[in-house]
Amino acid sequence: MKKIMGLILLVTIAVAFTGCATIVSDGTYPVSITSSPNEATITIKNRANIAVYSGKTPAIVNLEAGDGFFQKANYTVTFSKKGFEDSIYTLTSSLDGWYWGNLFLGGIIGMVIVDPATGAMWKLDPHVSVDLLPVALKENFSIVDINEIPDAWKPYLIKIS
Repeated sequence: MKKIMGLILLVTIAVAFTGCATIVSDGTYPVSITSSPNEATITIKNRANIAVYSGKTPAIVNLEAGDGFFQKANYTVTFSKKGFEDSIYTLTSSLDGWYWGNLFLGGIIGMVIVDPATGAMWKLDPHVSVDLLPVALKENFSIVDINEIPDAWKPYLIKIS
């Protein structure tokens, strides 16, 4: 009987000091980052505006889902490529469904200490993809009198009204 009670106590302690999301999920996620077109330069900054990654697309970057106790992570991903407008994507973690498993397995300690401390209560989208837009052509136009243009250009003029 003592052995059974000891085993039950051991299992209870093990469950009480673990978090369900910590067991099933992870606090760090591989995020696939792509762009169209490829080879765009990307910079990823965290909530404190510190660059945590810099490289080119496509890339797979391991990012922390949590940013402190009970705080989800937020990342700003900046895409840039010559001939295209810069694009900014905000990647924000969301609550991991396994966090609620603490109601059945991890108990109150898993719910308020373990999972929030490890960041496992949060998850990140596994894929970020951005379509870059071409830079609009910026032409300099000016209106001039027909008498101000060279005679050599006049045969190429087209009357529009």
